[in-house]
Amino acid sequence: MTQQASNTPPVVLAVAGLDPSGGAGLVADVRTLAAFGCYACAAVTSVTFQNTAGYYGAEHQSAASLRAQVLPVLDDLKVAAWKTGMLPTREIVEEVARLARETSLRDAPLVVDPVVRSTTGSDLIGGDALAALRSELLPLARVATPNVPEAERITGMKIESGDDLLRAARMMRGMGARAVLVKGGHSAGAQAVDVLDDGGEITYFTAQRVDAGETHGTGCTLASAIAACLARRLALDDAVGVAKRFVTEGLRRASRVGHGASPVSQAVAVEFTERGVRVAGE
Repeated sequence: MTQQASNTPPVVLAVAGLDPSGGAGLVADVRTLAAFGCYACAAVTSVTFQNTAGYYGAEHQSAASLRAQVLPVLDDLKVAAWKTGMLPTREIVEEVARLARETSLRDAPLVVDPVVRSTTGSDLIGGDALAALRSELLPLARVATPNVPEAERITGMKIESGDDLLRAARMMRGMGARAVLVKGGHSAGAQAVDVLDDGGEITYFTAQRVDAGETHGTGCTLASAIAACLARRLALDDAVGVAKRFVTEGLRRASRVGHGASPVSQAVAVEFTERGVRVAGE
């Protein structure tokens, strides 16, 4: 395990939708990146209309708008890692892929969180955008982080067991991603098991389930935490392990701030030391 030695915070770019209630999307991304001591930058793909209880629609950005947000950032700052969240349209997905190929972002590890639905069940990506994500963006990802419903929609297979998690990860890696983390939190059982397929090397991550009730933003928080750890030059399996510990502690601390789901991107402290990474509460 290695980490950034300089006191200058690593820069991480989040490309995702805006959740005005702050539970998910860019607000959760920025909150998480700050907890890991990173300097967070953000580009908006869609302005959503939602709160902790429901999703009411969105105004999507154009590819030109997204590019106009990102290029000045890249002219000024060296991005050490980046992550994507809600990519609602084909033109947005294709623009993200162009930015990944044509700019300095090609040198930074990309975490793709393939957001498919909101917590309340609303679709956040169209079918043609999902097809573009498969063909254009997955091959550029250092790691993709689908949950079970997302992996099922991307692969077209039904996931009902741990073996299915592994098969889905392999199938998505066959689409071009260097690594795939399939999150088993939506599966039944006393323990949540995630499967990481990194170039054919398989790692299982097991954690006791935390009864936090209905929560919001776990996927955004996990992907941002992984991106932060990659920016700090941790190996991918270490990054995933730390990110999962961070989310688990966020679930333990989750508290209802509105009338609906509780956000998990709480103010959980993270400390990097010579002995490793400490997440407050452990």
